[in-house]
Amino acid sequence: MQDFSFRLQNHLKNHAIIYLFMCIILVTGIIFGAIIVNSMNFIQKQDLFFYLERFFNHTLTEQGVDRFVVWKDSFLYHLKYLAIVFLLGLSVIGMPIVWVLLFIKGLVVGFSVGFLVNQLGMDGLMFASFTIAPHNLLIIPIYLVAGTLAMIFAIFNIRKVFSKRNIGSLVQPFFNYVVVFSILIVLSIGASFIEAYISSGVLEVLIKSFYL
Repeated sequence: MQDFSFRLQNHLKNHAIIYLFMCIILVTGIIFGAIIVNSMNFIQKQDLFFYLERFFNHTLTEQGVDRFVVWKDSFLYHLKYLAIVFLLGLSVIGMPIVWVLLFIKGLVVGFSVGFLVNQLGMDGLMFASFTIAPHNLLIIPIYLVAGTLAMIFAIFNIRKVFSKRNIGSLVQPFFNYVVVFSILIVLSIGASFIEAYISSGVLEVLIKSFYL
């Protein structure tokens, strides 16, 4: 356990700049998402809010949501995302795409929260806090770590290809890469469970409390 703690601290210390860079990309995406909401005109906001209200009404009239289907769809989405990031980390040219994917994740979160708050005020903030935040508190760090590890591994590949010095075998780094991504996939199961069984349930309760 102490050895794992030491290796983790050493890893974070050696790659702190990369983690900071990825955090900046994510936060930039969140900010851009909020800016897009504020740059929309009244008609665009009304059109989008119309579809949001249709979703709320559908939730009210729906007899029951199949939680397992929601969990399965959510997990498959996260699995595909992590698989894509994993594969991009194996190639040198994949790094910019990893940045774009992380930026888009931040953009979606920033836009979703910003739009709810913009249209519903404090009620929107409550919606976002109890329906968007719970699973994202887990899945965002998962995406952040996945993107950072992909970037680290890609940089290692670049050094391996272009460095004239022998920097070691790829076997151990690749093994660690696979193990950590496997752990992230397992953690994404928990994030999907929170989204399907907690966030969705709270969403239904909030919609019924506000619209009934």
